[in-house]
Amino acid sequence: MKNAAIKRRSLLVAGAALAATSGTARAQGWPERPIRLVVPFAAGGGGDTLGRLAAQAAQAHLSQPLVVENRVGAGGNIGAEAVARAVPDGYTLLYGTNGTHAINEALYPKLPFRPDADFIPVAALSRIALVVVVRKDLPVETVPELVRLLKSQPGKLTYASAGNGTTGHIASEMFRGAAGVELVHIPYRGNAAAMTDLAAGRVDMAIDLIPAAAPLLQGGAVRALAVTSLERLPTHPDLPTVASVLPGFEVAAWDGIFAPAGTPAPVVAAVNAAFRKGMREEGMIDRLRQRGAEVVPLESPGDFAGFVAAERGKWSAAVRASGARMD
Repeated sequence: MKNAAIKRRSLLVAGAALAATSGTARAQGWPERPIRLVVPFAAGGGGDTLGRLAAQAAQAHLSQPLVVENRVGAGGNIGAEAVARAVPDGYTLLYGTNGTHAINEALYPKLPFRPDADFIPVAALSRIALVVVVRKDLPVETVPELVRLLKSQPGKLTYASAGNGTTGHIASEMFRGAAGVELVHIPYRGNAAAMTDLAAGRVDMAIDLIPAAAPLLQGGAVRALAVTSLERLPTHPDLPTVASVLPGFEVAAWDGIFAPAGTPAPVVAAVNAAFRKGMREEGMIDRLRQRGAEVVPLESPGDFAGFVAAERGKWSAAVRASGARMD
């Protein structure tokens, strides 16, 4: 029995060593062919635009083409599942977001992948703050005034979102809980429809991504009260933060690069370096700011992994509190 146990341990050690050697061998020649970056959102949308910008920035620091492929559906789950099931050799990567890796796990009862176990967080990309906006004839100019109005009319005022379980929906629920107010949720099919009805006065307010609200803000069709970042934004220095009224309140969408679990560490490090360098170039920083985004100041894959773990807890709790569910 003792000899058999020793033999089994020896075989396990040998197998682990062989796997490590194989992974190192694959990593040493990487990349030898084009790399596929799966963007799990529709072409031309906000996520697709940011994913392509990031790919373009990283391309300059890779010796092979970085090809973007859109795999659309189920709030990003279809594309994410495809990458989770891909060979972990560094040739298939995922453009992931707080939706695919923090919200959807709590939103979808039968998620076809495990955000924590099926992926390696590789490189943080950007964060996009949200903005609190109201119809232009709502009699409030500040967040304190908005909170007082909501408390004086519990359950009477409405807020729009791009749909159940979207970043704007969950952010609005976070605000509702932090402020201790009651609101009626009106979900739409996308940001454009939600913002159109807000501008028309059919709903009272929304908390949405800055790029989605920007056109209406510039035209004066809606009124902005505050941003959801902890500090004022360089692009909107006149807007106060919600945190100045509700201490600690911070909500931001974010994105990053993920690889299938089991991808060799040297490949992960190389991908991280390419995206980190590309995202920090001055021209790229300017292009992101034009879209309401800021580069996330996280350097290593480990730093990004810690960030994602914390965000999963925060967003999952908010989804559960909202009661949102998707079949």
